[in-house]
Amino acid sequence: MSYIDELGTAAKKAELAMTTIGTKQKNSALEAIAESLIRNKETIIKENKRDIENAKINGMSEAMIDRLTLTESRIAGMSEGVRQVMELKDPINEIIGGEELPNGLIVEKIRVPLGVIGIIFESRPNVTVDAAALCLKSGNVCILRGGSDAIYSNKCLVGIMREALKENGIPEDAVQLVVDTSRAVAGELMKADKYIDVLIPRGGGGLIRSVRQNSTIPVIQTGEGNCHVYVDRFADIEMAVNITDNAKTQRPSVCNAIETILVHKDVAEQFYTALEKRWNGKVKIYGDEICAKYMNIDHAATEEDYATEFNDYVLAAKTVSGIDEAIEHINKYGTKHSECIVTINLDNAQKFRRCVDAAAVYVNASTRFTDGFEFGLGAEIGISTQKLHARGPMGLKELTTYKYLISGCGQIR
Repeated sequence: MSYIDELGTAAKKAELAMTTIGTKQKNSALEAIAESLIRNKETIIKENKRDIENAKINGMSEAMIDRLTLTESRIAGMSEGVRQVMELKDPINEIIGGEELPNGLIVEKIRVPLGVIGIIFESRPNVTVDAAALCLKSGNVCILRGGSDAIYSNKCLVGIMREALKENGIPEDAVQLVVDTSRAVAGELMKADKYIDVLIPRGGGGLIRSVRQNSTIPVIQTGEGNCHVYVDRFADIEMAVNITDNAKTQRPSVCNAIETILVHKDVAEQFYTALEKRWNGKVKIYGDEICAKYMNIDHAATEEDYATEFNDYVLAAKTVSGIDEAIEHINKYGTKHSECIVTINLDNAQKFRRCVDAAAVYVNASTRFTDGFEFGLGAEIGISTQKLHARGPMGLKELTTYKYLISGCGQIR
């Protein structure tokens, strides 16, 4: 039996056991996880530092190291995220439809777990905890495969969570970690449809494309974020600069950070000049000829730049003739994640909302708000950029499916 077969067999056994685990027991385990994260913060940080040291040796960028780093405040945030999931309403066994048929059959439609969820993600240890907490509360079993860059952090975090499950009478194998981070094992995981019901990749475009192309398991595509801000002709320039600054620099390595700005030609001088003054070289700019008149650019923007998710202090810029060109650009290069228009013109705002194809469309607000916590969902499993079965931040309900329960009194067809 292969390594993945062993994990899968244990997951299916845990899945069956999870059908008898009620809300109270799940919440007790979540509370234990939240407490244990805080109690073991020094150990977590120690193991995380091993990952950071290796990342520096391997030349990882500053922005990506920031994604990898766990601090006391981030561990506290992870713990609070678990508590928020604990406080959320349990969706399992919720009746979402039903009727009595003319033949007397009573049909009920109820929420049930998806089953065994495989999650492949990159160097963000907080995903390990968020994913496990959401899967646990929604009655699912999870097999987590993080990147090799975070292996020590992930082993520590999963060990803490498995112990909390055990203490509360829940099978430890409801949360599993693939400790072999080789490509061969990742490939085997993608084809483990005998055990895994759905696969969720979280990371950059390369990871997501690899999973989508190689998996024999249904895939929910999440995470790739080539997001834009369009500065309209009717934009408040100060607001536009503030939104652009926040959406790019608050945390440039995450999927809801912007990668391209589109600027109406009539406000190009005002906006670019103000943005140059704000950043003063903080962000590397790949711009067009008009942008280059008012900002210090690294090089002229290319088609490849407009299609790239930089995950760093890098931004592409394009001057456009109007909202139609902006919408066309976004729908061509965007990844259907999060898009923003800055404008005081109601007609343009409405047109942008209607015509831009994305999971989250903003008017006069930073794309950084596309987040399960910010949307009131608690922690999130990821941000779906597809249309079936979930779109946008995925919380508890997006980790369920449904089944029909039919009761009769001897009816035959």
